[in-house]
Amino acid sequence: MPLIPRFQELSPDFLKHVRLVASDMDGTLTHHGQFTPALLQALAALAESGISVLIVTGRSAGWVQGLVNYLPIAGAIAENGGVYYANGAAVPEALVAIPNTSEHRHRLKQTFHLLQADFPQLQETADNSFRLTDWTFDVQGLSSIDLQQLNDRCQTLGWGFTYSTVQCHIKRVEQDKAPGLLQVLARHFPDCVPAQVLTVGDSPNDESLFDADRFPYSVGVANLRDYADNLTHLPTYITQAAEVTGFCELARSVLAAREEGR
Repeated sequence: MPLIPRFQELSPDFLKHVRLVASDMDGTLTHHGQFTPALLQALAALAESGISVLIVTGRSAGWVQGLVNYLPIAGAIAENGGVYYANGAAVPEALVAIPNTSEHRHRLKQTFHLLQADFPQLQETADNSFRLTDWTFDVQGLSSIDLQQLNDRCQTLGWGFTYSTVQCHIKRVEQDKAPGLLQVLARHFPDCVPAQVLTVGDSPNDESLFDADRFPYSVGVANLRDYADNLTHLPTYITQAAEVTGFCELARSVLAAREEGR
């Protein structure tokens, strides 16, 4: 398994200049799929210190619209770079060009049925009906070989494919977390450059956030090690703890460095 530096090596000199944290959600901000009191405290503390937090998730537009109204965050990107909701926004902002959503969804559904012909066990996810830009099915029960074959099949059909700890995504080829985040930064945080952004994740659909040419400072929570052999881009650092405990570990270090820099 590729070695990833431990989190303690993350430079305090960088941490004190962090202006924005862009984090995955499931497996990164959750514990066994749930938010925790510690997470809410960490998000509130980051916000109070002037550090913006963006969630960058594969979850549906419908789910994310609710989240931005309840969590102390600046906004959230849904569907792996498909749409963006600013805090309190009722209408999503498109991050990929889809002229006709109904037609697009119909083509995604057709592609899913083609995949089912080869993999009859595929099951549409419960949140799929709340999606605008991608189509999802459950990842449980799929082997690494299955996932590679699904990726290859989607590419042959002209679609992109990725997966996380909870679901697989059929999407546009150019639709990904990093391009979506870069668009949001340019539109809503023009004074914040990528070198002031700390990206965080835990699974293959976060890989573009670990691309050092786009985001030089990235962190994986410890459970990312389970996927390290399957990734081309690895985070610069990794936390000691897994899931939300790792994120809270990171938040404490960012806040401590910021306090020392004042």
